[in-house]
Amino acid sequence: MDDSRAQRLFGDSLVAPGDLASGPYRVDRDRIVSSPFFARLAGVTQVISPGGAGLLVHNRMTHSLKVAQVARAIAERVRGRDRSDLSEKLGGCDPDVVEAAALAHDLGHPPFGHLGERVLDQLARHRLRIPDGFEGNAQSYRIVTSTEIRGEATIGLNLTNAVRAAILKYPWTRHGDARFMDPPPRGAAPPPDDPESGSAKFGAYLTEFDDMAAARRSFTGRVADWQQTVEASVMDTADDIAYAIHDLEDVHRVGVLQQGAVAAELMAWQRWGPATDLGRAGGAIESLRRQLHRKDGWMADDEAFASAIELVRAELVDGLLARPFDGSLEAEARVGAFSATWTRRLVESIELVEQPAVRSGHVQLATAQWHEVQILKFVQNRFVLARPDLALHQRGQGRLLASLVEALLAWLTDPDEEQRIPRRLRDLVELAENELPEGTPDRIGQARGRAVIDFVAGLTDNQAVGLMEALSGRSRQLWTDAFVL
Repeated sequence: MDDSRAQRLFGDSLVAPGDLASGPYRVDRDRIVSSPFFARLAGVTQVISPGGAGLLVHNRMTHSLKVAQVARAIAERVRGRDRSDLSEKLGGCDPDVVEAAALAHDLGHPPFGHLGERVLDQLARHRLRIPDGFEGNAQSYRIVTSTEIRGEATIGLNLTNAVRAAILKYPWTRHGDARFMDPPPRGAAPPPDDPESGSAKFGAYLTEFDDMAAARRSFTGRVADWQQTVEASVMDTADDIAYAIHDLEDVHRVGVLQQGAVAAELMAWQRWGPATDLGRAGGAIESLRRQLHRKDGWMADDEAFASAIELVRAELVDGLLARPFDGSLEAEARVGAFSATWTRRLVESIELVEQPAVRSGHVQLATAQWHEVQILKFVQNRFVLARPDLALHQRGQGRLLASLVEALLAWLTDPDEEQRIPRRLRDLVELAENELPEGTPDRIGQARGRAVIDFVAGLTDNQAVGLMEALSGRSRQLWTDAFVL
């Protein structure tokens, strides 16, 4: 394998605290795990806010650990099968690289999960006039390449090319050419309600474009410019598996996922099939079937879709959800058995494909299991994420983040407060200003905007709440660990 995979942006002689491993990719893993950005993930929402459900639910850290576990199992499977020569031809599939990338993939998630991501993107583009806005994946890449400070140099974690490339689920920028492909890669198409905004998902901001290009250079001629590396594809697939299974554990444990509602939807579709009235029970899952054919015709299959519904109904609805979670050892054992059985089933179906469809990666679930994941994700999206009570809290969280950005921006631009601005915020302004080319319109304004977004994105849920309470005058505590300045 080409040694350039193990090269770092800033040379191999820079040793960070905690560099105890001998292999370059194990060093990368250790640097990620010892980063304060990784520690912060314990206080960031996965689906249900950890502050509202105690220790029962996943946070972004436990999710990342499980993604890493699944990703390593997939990588070892890919390397151990008779197609390992294909993985080498495509650029390599090292379990250490995959594990490191999985641990890093959510470092950029802001407070309150995907809700925070959407709010910060709207604020960044429309309020702060930052052209490429905010995106969680791009923020993760920014953290490992720039905003995580080691020693005197702002060099990020100085990870190897292979690991940085493996973090890139979407190896393009917001306004890159991938969105013009027909069909575009998954995530590259603009959102339907904002077609001029660029790709809905992207892996790097323009400020990190050169770093991204350097990471991908050793894969030139092995995978397409817009295609994930094999290691990134493993990480992405593992993320899908973890979301589809482990997040269902959470909503079952806290009693949010109700058997009756899920059963009614699945059984109605099983009765009427493609003839299901979209406005009645079963209509939502029929809409999913049609969407899969429209967007993922390379994989969509009606027989596999129907079989997936039957399996999910039997094992989730009539199995796990048949008895409410009561906190007993027996209930925990049922959850554990469900999770283990499904994870093993999905991992064992993984295939390595030399020429995948544009909307796929080189690492794929088999047809049956791909459809099963779609149904499991549908259950989560339909019966958890669409709940009015969740929307109630998320609307409040969105307002809080918007108010926090405005309050920090006002503080940053107050001439009387220049000497009392938080040091980290000042450092982030300096970093952002140095990144922007001379002649950039409103360079100072953009730098301040990016700094505020970086600052807020680096908070935990509780830190965001505590900081806003202090800035609004509602907190009586002067010295508190609820926020970090």
